[in-house]
Amino acid sequence: MGFLNGKRALIVGLATDRSIAWGIARAMHREGAELAFSHIERMADRVVPLAKELGSDITFEMDVAADEDIARGFAHLKTRWDAFDILVHAVAFAPREALTGSFIDATTRDGFRVAHDISSYSLTALARESLPFMKGRAGAIVALSYLGAMRSLPGYNVMGLAKASLEANVRFLAADLGPLGIRVNAISAGPIKTLSAAGIPGLRKMLAHVAAVSPIKRNVTIDDVGNVAAFLCSDLAAGITGEVTYVDGGFNSVGMSFPPEGEAG
Repeated sequence: MGFLNGKRALIVGLATDRSIAWGIARAMHREGAELAFSHIERMADRVVPLAKELGSDITFEMDVAADEDIARGFAHLKTRWDAFDILVHAVAFAPREALTGSFIDATTRDGFRVAHDISSYSLTALARESLPFMKGRAGAIVALSYLGAMRSLPGYNVMGLAKASLEANVRFLAADLGPLGIRVNAISAGPIKTLSAAGIPGLRKMLAHVAAVSPIKRNVTIDDVGNVAAFLCSDLAAGITGEVTYVDGGFNSVGMSFPPEGEAG
């Protein structure tokens, strides 16, 4: 019996079988959770077959950029589930031009607004709609962050600010929802070659650098992240909330590294 047996999880943000959300979905399915998936309209052809691979026929369109669309999505989910235990927020977006060039040149008022709306505010909006479903249950919410929330990274630009907002969002939601029995955490994953990450300039160099510098000497995988997400949303993590857990092979903990003797610096 898996440690999520008897639990139901709504996963928001699955795009492809290379998504971190897919790694999370597989881990939760393996541990016994029932799954439901929301997606934007253009991703239906990808998400529906993936959901079926994990035994789920609950998929529906939901654009987190519009409150009325979120309400419609949860109303549809209500026709299938009267309750669920887990919300996975795997949503982030910034206009491509906001991730190109220097931070000060690429960051516009509109780009800033969009990045924060989709990548951070949507967590609050989804948590609010989830409350009636989680009432009286040991609920858990997990969101996906990145090191750019804490440190400046080349090309990450306004997404770093949006992820910093997301991490603060996690802490405030954890304080608000803890008395209701709902825990809220985030995972700060190392760089992974996903559909969304493909828009970040220099991703290949970033992956190579992290693999060389991190203590485990490799990049993490979607399965590494999925396993931690499954744990954080299980009763095994009942005492953990308001935390940002790094799943990056320890890269965030390294202050400096030197090439091995004999290699050029």
